[in-house]
Formats: sequence, C-alpha cells, structure tokens
Amino acid sequence: MEALPVGPLIGLIVTGTMFVGVYWDASRLGISRPWLWSALAGGACVVGLSLYLFVSAAPMTGVLMTSNTGLVLYGFEREFSRREDQPAEPGALPFEK
Repeated sequence: MEALPVGPLIGLIVTGTMFVGVYWDASRLGISRPWLWSALAGGACVVGLSLYLFVSAAPMTGVLMTSNTGLVLYGFEREFSRREDQPAEPGALPFEK
C-alpha cells in the first residue's frame, strides 16, 4: 500500500482555509465583492501549488511569490478600504499631523 502524498493534501487544506478566511474577513469588514477577493487569494495559491507539483524547473521563489500574490493584493484592498477620506490641505502631506 502506497502512502498518500502529504504535500498536495496540505496545500489543498491551506488553499481552502485561505479562501474561507479571506471571504470571512472581507464580509466582516464590508469590503465589496468578498467572493472575488477570496477567489483571487485562493486561485493564486492553487496556481502556486500547481507550479510546485507539476513544474519541476520552477524556482521556489517564483512559487512562493505566485502563491502569495492574492493575499498581498487583498491586503492592499483591505488597507485602502479601511482608510477614511480626508479633505486635501495645501502644504500638508496626507496622514501627517
């Protein structure tokens, strides 16, 4: 009896957890289109996992960067959507007191 491949199983669990976590966080904060953001984060992770499993010549840095792209983009959207709009003041930089 052959052992089950542990790497793909862990990757699928991480991807599913990421999908659910991003959807929950986006819904909780009221970010528009939470399904889109969760699909982007989970989809990028699936692409990274596929590169790791099926492309032997793929460098590990590229696999990691591909896997993290969705979360990074969601993090930027999360930060941007939580900021309050402030009126422009001549001679002052934004968010500087």
